[in-house]
Amino acid sequence: MTNKGFKAADVSRATLEKRPEEIAGMFNKVAKRYDLMNEIMTVGQLRTWRKAVREALDVGPGQRVLDLAAGTGASTAALLETGAELVACDLSEGMIEVGRQRHPEIEFVHGNALDLPFSDESFDAVTISFGIRNIPDTEKVLSELARVLKPGGRLVILESSQLVNPTLAKGYRFYLGKVMLPAASWFSSDEDAYEYFLESVLDWHDQEELGVLIKGAGFKHVKYRNFIGGVVAIHRALRR
Repeated sequence: MTNKGFKAADVSRATLEKRPEEIAGMFNKVAKRYDLMNEIMTVGQLRTWRKAVREALDVGPGQRVLDLAAGTGASTAALLETGAELVACDLSEGMIEVGRQRHPEIEFVHGNALDLPFSDESFDAVTISFGIRNIPDTEKVLSELARVLKPGGRLVILESSQLVNPTLAKGYRFYLGKVMLPAASWFSSDEDAYEYFLESVLDWHDQEELGVLIKGAGFKHVKYRNFIGGVVAIHRALRR
């Protein structure tokens, strides 16, 4: 699947089929307020998680890093202090437009995660934050990340996950539906999009399942770290 002939759909929300044109169209609509909503919905924890991503990547000057599904580049900007060469790639042209205005120092590239517009073994590290669950073929995108990553290069994924404690998991589902979604409708005019976000979180793989997929895509030394009991998790691995 390439970007040739690609056109974002004029939709307020995507479905769990995660058609790229619907995903792009939905994110185009929420682009301007997306970063604000992330801060609100994560209750300020986002900076802690991004710091953990930066530490897990362990990159520095002279290394090239791909931030996939980078959106407006907020996750990429969190890596600027590493001194590495950063490339932010996203499917949504609306998100990229906002990102270029906010972060002119970052290189933005429009691209489809299932057919990345980069050469083989062209990055020292790759990362994706809260984006992989929005891509329709998890195994394919992991294979693409392995393709563009140099042997021994690092993969770091920050994503919503599944709580380990069943009682807490039930409470978290209540929070998502009865607290987070109403808050999203209060602060944003795009309630439909946040209904999709909620559904995609609940439908996503657990930590072990994602780890198996990562290993099967050509990675080794797969490990993960839970935050807030598994509300989110960071997976890291090395390309074989």
